[in-house]
Amino acid sequence: MRIVFMGTPDFALFSLRALVEEGENVVGVVTQPDKPRGRGYALTPPPVKVYAMERGIPVYQPATLKGEEFAALLRELDPELLVVAAYGKILPKNVLDYPKHGCVNVHGSLLPEYRGAAPMQRAIMDGKKRTGITTMMMDVGLDTGDMLLRGEIDIEENDNFEDVHDKLGALGAEVLLQTVSEIRQGTLVRIPQNGEGATYAAKIEKSDCLIDFHRTAQQVHDQIRGLSPIPLAFTHTPDGKMLKVTASCVLAQSGVLAPAGTVLSTEAGRIEVACGEGSVALLWVLPEGKKRMSAADFINGRKIAKGDILG
Repeated sequence: MRIVFMGTPDFALFSLRALVEEGENVVGVVTQPDKPRGRGYALTPPPVKVYAMERGIPVYQPATLKGEEFAALLRELDPELLVVAAYGKILPKNVLDYPKHGCVNVHGSLLPEYRGAAPMQRAIMDGKKRTGITTMMMDVGLDTGDMLLRGEIDIEENDNFEDVHDKLGALGAEVLLQTVSEIRQGTLVRIPQNGEGATYAAKIEKSDCLIDFHRTAQQVHDQIRGLSPIPLAFTHTPDGKMLKVTASCVLAQSGVLAPAGTVLSTEAGRIEVACGEGSVALLWVLPEGKKRMSAADFINGRKIAKGDILG
């Protein structure tokens, strides 16, 4: 089949690489425009673009999918199947309707749970023990199309966003290849989603990153790991400086008698903080204006003390 791939970040790269290495006929890659990155704001191409160009696959970066310009490109590429993985824009109806075999999306959740922009982060932050990949046939709704195939993974106690992202990226590639194979064979079964069980995984906002130590230790830990290594959960030190937290662990689920946010101990190279229930240890931090460092180095350098209040 003539396949056009649409995707942008590292998550999409897993699926594109699998299609190419499996020998599928990827006739073009559509990705987001280059964006400024880093302190110098240098224009940086998306990972999908870099990979495709290295392999001689034509790359297109339209500013919009609406209008005659992209419609003409679609007719030129003439795909029988569109594969979408974390592209970053809603596909208009004329694009969805073009390919003979439709548009397949590789989505990072077990639909109908966690439709939307941040399914992996939200699953971790909600304390889920399992998540997965669902391939779905796209329609005009937001992740509402018929489900195709799925796979599941465990979310371990200390898995962060990067860990789950990489597990699901690899799993997504496997599930996608099986989906494409079954489309070719004509054996794929479409399963309508049950809207009653649907949940929405909204884009991560700055307000989602502020640590509320009044929550349970487990909830605080889940928030920290769900937002690590990017964009990172944060609190404030007694001098008002922002302190981002890159790694933590639960020390006690209950039984701590101290106001939430109180530093209970700075021993053993970790910062133990009281929560609404239990306590959490901050293991790695990113102080305002500094580089990432261990809690031990932060304790030595800034002399955060037992009894200080964070938040």
